Amino acid sequence: MAKTKTQYVCSNCGYISPRYMGRCPNCGEWNTMVEQTVQKTDPKKANVSRVSLSGNKSRPQLIGQVNAESAPRVQVDSNELNRVLGGGIVPGSLVLIGGDPGIGKSTLLLQVSGQLAESGQRVLYVSGEESADQIKMRADRLNVSENGNLYIYPETDMASIRKAIEEVKPDTVIIDSVQTMQEDEIPSAIGSVTQVRGVTSDLMNIAKTNGITIFLVGHVTKGGTLAGPKTLEHMVDTVLYFEGDKHHSYRLLRAVKNRFGSTNELGIFQMDEDGLKEVKNPSEIFLEERLKNATGSAIVVAMEGTRPILVELQALIVPSVFGNAQRTASGLDRNRVSLIMAVLEKRAGLMLQNQDAYLKAAGGVKLNEPAIDLAMAISIASSYENVGTDPKECYIGELGLTGEIRRVNRIEQRVIEAQKLGFKRVLVPKYNLKGWTPPKNIQVVGVSTIGEALKTALKK
Repeated sequence: MAKTKTQYVCSNCGYISPRYMGRCPNCGEWNTMVEQTVQKTDPKKANVSRVSLSGNKSRPQLIGQVNAESAPRVQVDSNELNRVLGGGIVPGSLVLIGGDPGIGKSTLLLQVSGQLAESGQRVLYVSGEESADQIKMRADRLNVSENGNLYIYPETDMASIRKAIEEVKPDTVIIDSVQTMQEDEIPSAIGSVTQVRGVTSDLMNIAKTNGITIFLVGHVTKGGTLAGPKTLEHMVDTVLYFEGDKHHSYRLLRAVKNRFGSTNELGIFQMDEDGLKEVKNPSEIFLEERLKNATGSAIVVAMEGTRPILVELQALIVPSVFGNAQRTASGLDRNRVSLIMAVLEKRAGLMLQNQDAYLKAAGGVKLNEPAIDLAMAISIASSYENVGTDPKECYIGELGLTGEIRRVNRIEQRVIEAQKLGFKRVLVPKYNLKGWTPPKNIQVVGVSTIGEALKTALKK
């Protein structure tokens, strides 16, 4: 009797080792090596080409013979989702959506399924975690209309799912979730690295050869990253992350990878009893609870892809009790906070080395672009000097290490957004004033140094 061959696979990155190791040499994580049985490959099936459900095999083509305009993007009713996907759903694409439990992944995809079915698309919703009755109860709560284009299929076996796809011939398939699906030919536990890789590879073959759009729901680890091998993210076309606190109503949908659009777009939804609803003007949400004449508060116009968003940056500067001052940030890069404080101490004369700093981007949004530097510096100085900022003023600009205010991109769109929300003055880099005409009813002030900006904003 032949001896069974085993190998050890890292559940974090997919690294394969012939023997067990406590620490993965590829990603450095501890206790992630999982024992798996090696599947023997049939030499007759080793070189099977990609075949569609209709039996057509892929073949080499000249790039000039490929017609890319035959399948335009499919629009859904949610403009927020269309924006994050780069303008709509690309037929034949593989989209992975990850997020914390209870954040709204299944809710969003069931609503999208209903919208696609109403537009004439045939949709197959495959669930490995819920029964058909449970999905129907959730669909009734979300007011998903009953029509002949939406099919519900509670199943985890990939062979049965392939047969269902052949019978239904859907335009879109929802897999909720990919960690619950299994290939009978793979002798590994459900949710293991090998199973997830095999299931995703099978689904990718179905999507690419038949032009079927497939949405995958992915579990996340306690660290917030997608569970399974890293190759899972490499295999799919688009990776979306659902962010936000499940104890609050607002959800952020962010593209981490997108082969058909920008990865800088952001979709904002609000969760209520009827499901997820898109937020058309997120700036009002981020500013509606701002206190007047509060110290340590500054408004910045940040860009999320092509959308300008006004966000309140809050800073609290207090004397340090211990020897080393603390630097804490929520929604902002902690290293950027330390850099801004070092520039303020060196170039603006603020003694911050013995002060604890706590910074936050209000509303739960995460900001990471150079244009927020000036607002961060003004909020820190406002809290340190205990001087409030003008509630009708916002700040845009990158801060250099020598104290200069450097130019940023899309300045005109940022200023127009501030003017729409009733702001009366905006501080921008001096070198951004050329080449465009500021809108009416808002004063645009150009500043070149951090000292000049602090005098203007805090009236020092």
